[in-house]
Amino acid sequence: MDCPSEENLIRMKLDGTSSIANLNFDIPNRKLTVFHSGEIDQIEKSVIELNLGGKKISTEQTDQTEFKENKNQKKLLWSVLAINFAFFIIEMTTGIISKSMGLVADSLDMLADSFVYGISLFAVGGTLIKKKRIAKLAGYFQITLAIIGFVEVLRRFFGDEKLPEFSTMIIVSIFALIANGICLYILQKSKSKEEAHMKASMIFTSNDVIINLGVIIAGILVNWLSSSKPDLIIGTIVFVLVIQGAFRILKLSK
Repeated sequence: MDCPSEENLIRMKLDGTSSIANLNFDIPNRKLTVFHSGEIDQIEKSVIELNLGGKKISTEQTDQTEFKENKNQKKLLWSVLAINFAFFIIEMTTGIISKSMGLVADSLDMLADSFVYGISLFAVGGTLIKKKRIAKLAGYFQITLAIIGFVEVLRRFFGDEKLPEFSTMIIVSIFALIANGICLYILQKSKSKEEAHMKASMIFTSNDVIINLGVIIAGILVNWLSSSKPDLIIGTIVFVLVIQGAFRILKLSK
């Protein structure tokens, strides 16, 4: 291996090999250490088929089950989980008090993200197949929340709802935007960001940044038009984005 692109080729080739627990790449020395269970024949064959000059140097038994890369992943995921769950509570509380569907929708999205980061923690150190299964579970969970959200939007649209507090919408969303920016930065630092469960986490967080900007704009329009409709519209858009993100996750999990 003389460049990161070769590392990606090998990861893609070995993707789906359930016996692999961890891949440790030493690019300068052109070495790959594979931590696995069972026979190595199929793994060796897959690497050789790439025609990168690969060959088995040695094999030995080990009791190692924890890896530095996995510890780093867990630390990053715990950080973004804590931030998202905190803002779920903040946005849900302020959304109910301020009568803002946009904030309520975003809080549910934050809860979904917390769920994603939580199950991603279970994926760390697991097989590639397990990580894809977890990404799939996260996608279906997002779709479920979005459907619940659509029902609530319809109820409020045809009901007699009071005007949302636009100032609360804007202020809380600005802080949520900053929090999601921090989460995205933290996730981008991960060396394992190309793995399915980490990609899922970054997709959700990227959607959140767009959503926060939308709620801020909705708050401005609520004040300008003296109507709750912009808040309900942004709530609907939020759930559409949630579903789009969910389908992207499900595509990653194939």
